Amino acid sequence: MAHFPEPPKLGEWLTAQGVISHDQLKIALTEHAVSGMPLGRQLISLGFISEAMLRDVLAHNAGEASIELSQAVADPEAIALLPEHLARRHRILPLAVDFDSHILTVAVPDLFNLVAQDQVRAHLDGRYDIRPVLAAEAQILEQLDKFYGFDLSVDGILAEIETGEVDWSSLQLGGEYTHPVVRLVNALLADAVKRGASDVHFEPEAAFLRVRYRIDGVLEPMRSLHRKYWPAIAVRLKVISGLNIAESRAPQDGRLSLTLYGRGIDFRVSSLPTLHGENIVLRVLDREKSIIALEAMGLPGATLARLQKAIARPEGLLIVTGPTGSGKTTTLYSLLSHLNREEVNIMTLEDPVEYPLPIIRQTSITELSKVDFAGGVRAIMRQDPDIILVGEVRDREAAEMAFRAAMTGHLVLTTLHTNSVLGVFPRLVDMGIRPAILAGNIVAIIAQRLVRRLCPKCKEGHAPDADEREALGASVPDLIYHPRGCAHCANKGYKGRFPLMETLLMDEALDEAVLRGATPRELAALASERGWRSLGEDGLDRVRAGDTSLAEISRVVDLARR
Repeated sequence: MAHFPEPPKLGEWLTAQGVISHDQLKIALTEHAVSGMPLGRQLISLGFISEAMLRDVLAHNAGEASIELSQAVADPEAIALLPEHLARRHRILPLAVDFDSHILTVAVPDLFNLVAQDQVRAHLDGRYDIRPVLAAEAQILEQLDKFYGFDLSVDGILAEIETGEVDWSSLQLGGEYTHPVVRLVNALLADAVKRGASDVHFEPEAAFLRVRYRIDGVLEPMRSLHRKYWPAIAVRLKVISGLNIAESRAPQDGRLSLTLYGRGIDFRVSSLPTLHGENIVLRVLDREKSIIALEAMGLPGATLARLQKAIARPEGLLIVTGPTGSGKTTTLYSLLSHLNREEVNIMTLEDPVEYPLPIIRQTSITELSKVDFAGGVRAIMRQDPDIILVGEVRDREAAEMAFRAAMTGHLVLTTLHTNSVLGVFPRLVDMGIRPAILAGNIVAIIAQRLVRRLCPKCKEGHAPDADEREALGASVPDLIYHPRGCAHCANKGYKGRFPLMETLLMDEALDEAVLRGATPRELAALASERGWRSLGEDGLDRVRAGDTSLAEISRVVDLARR
């Protein structure tokens, strides 16, 4: 049986395989000596490696297997062998049991924790040999909740509050929080993360508090609580997110971080006075799920190739456009992650910085005194950048600075609020950017929307009717699919989302058309000759492929204008 390696040994493994550099190892060892955190966790916290990288290296060097739990299913018979308290204490997930050979396979975050394995073996009276496989700790905790039940029960906490005769006016703001309201807020936020929510809405009404989650782009009511709970919940949310609890008549913005399921989750908090009290909305910023490799975004091959061709250009402006909530930030971060290398200086100006990325120099304009996007770009230009991200072009000055950066040999990525690729040109002209500046400096424009994916477990096929045939156009498959609902998708019929994209790669002919002020119809005809496909056409292709339903595409895209 292997023994737990000393920190330098783990460092030697990682440097020998080129996972980290010697300088990074020195930094991690210095921090490890101060914090006492295991070296592997220290490397992850510093952003030098990911949990998956650590898992695979440790498993390889120990001669053991590793597993991606998001793609595994635990055997209920194996779960029944180990009580919840033991599984949670040692962070062990039973995966499979072989009754013939008496082998219990368990997922563990540390292959060398022999004490945990011995205690499991002792609990089973030595009837089974333990076969450990290495898994990410965050995934183990998530699966433990799935199979053993949720630690923080909202119903249980509410019952405790009711029977405890809580004096709502006496909630103290100082000292250590042991009040059940603290656990209630944590339970609600943890439940939102567990369900994959992107936003949590606390909405006070005249007689009750409504709690809704936005899951896969759609708001879903989750809880209705008595109004008496809201003052204490609002105070707790404002305290942990750094908002002024004495101010309830002005909008406020804040931020908070919690550790849930073994990983850090950030929340962006916004409060707004309404008729019945402060409305508070939290945006869930889960870095693990929101920074996606380009190849893992579920894009068709042709779209992926066009994206990769666009970011391969050494200079120019790349614009991602779409309404709020269309996934623009996720796409930008995926593009930056793809471009991120040690030989390239990438600098960003964001409002605010949502996901910290290693190597990239990120600046939040809220941290700069009296500096806006335009002034920030001006300052970044003096920092020797190769690639610049400008979070959003909001006005003429910011647009002019973005184009100036693109014209001086930089690749600039930014976002703009328009409904389509072709709407970018009149929008920029309306801002005051001359067509002569637009032509030759924009390398690509991406417009996108997010649509829900049909649940693969329960989607049902049917022959399209006359209206559906008309919507599908010339190419009509024998079967298209619609949602049904099952336990896997919480009876919604949809599970997860994917982007629809229209990508326009600029060339000389398109630049000349922009320069002479061509109409949108002329630009569309010219772009179509070069392989451009609208959002509606992309959406209908995904309907034909069985990825989503025609009703879902119609909800997100105006098919009448495709």
